[in-house]
Amino acid sequence: TQTPVIPPAREQSPYVNRIRLMWQEMRWPVMERFPKAPGLPKDTKAYLKRVEDVYVTDAYHSLSIEGYRVSPKLIERVRSGNWNPDGDDQEHRNALAARGYWLSYQAVRESIRKVLCRENPGSVVDDDHRIWYREMFGPSVTAGILKPADLAGYRNDRVHIRRSMHVPPSCKAVRDAMPAFFDLLREETEPSVRVVLGHFIFVYIHPYMDGNGRMGRFLMNVMLASGGYPWTVVPLEQRDTYMTALENASVGRNIEPFTDFLAGLVNAQRGRIYFLASLGSNDVESAR
Repeated sequence: TQTPVIPPAREQSPYVNRIRLMWQEMRWPVMERFPKAPGLPKDTKAYLKRVEDVYVTDAYHSLSIEGYRVSPKLIERVRSGNWNPDGDDQEHRNALAARGYWLSYQAVRESIRKVLCRENPGSVVDDDHRIWYREMFGPSVTAGILKPADLAGYRNDRVHIRRSMHVPPSCKAVRDAMPAFFDLLREETEPSVRVVLGHFIFVYIHPYMDGNGRMGRFLMNVMLASGGYPWTVVPLEQRDTYMTALENASVGRNIEPFTDFLAGLVNAQRGRIYFLASLGSNDVESAR
């Protein structure tokens, strides 16, 4: 009888080891610099209500960081379904992005609910991030701008990041890097590391042709929930600091500026929540 021919195993991308090494090198500085996790909240409903309440602010800043021209009024209108999917090209593009953000935000909120019910946050994000992405760009498929196939899987081409020295991995390397990334998230026991390195490594890999920044911030907020930290908005006004910190981590392998940047935002958000909680119920709405 003939000996069966066993095809050689496909060689794994060197990015897998690179990402694992970066994770090990960077986790200690993150733990030293990021605030200690308060732990999962006792009141899941109240946490999810705060996530809902911050939506318009979050959508405005996250979409504006990516160059969309949106206003709180447009975001509110699109959320309520009172929007015109036609219109001039630029306005159409902004409205589609806002509608996709709203749909994706609902899916992310459901992922947070699972995490608050003590499901493994790495597994939740591994299972759900494709849903977030499909929702984010679903309105563009409905409008005929994208094909459904465009939303299947990760990118199949090279991608370049404007004004960055970082060159993301090839599309072949992405197929190895993403499962390794989710394994690291799944195995990580320290919430602060999941927050900072979850966001950073996701955008370092840059698995999609578009939407990586929004997806990275969504992932960051699911990981914040896993430690009981509040949903945190990255403000448009601090875009340059944010991008420079990511560049330092990607190109210079220095995670400290990015850790300090996110830690400052999280601490400020916690301060706002404590302040609102200290006010009488009649004063909360006016303070917002």
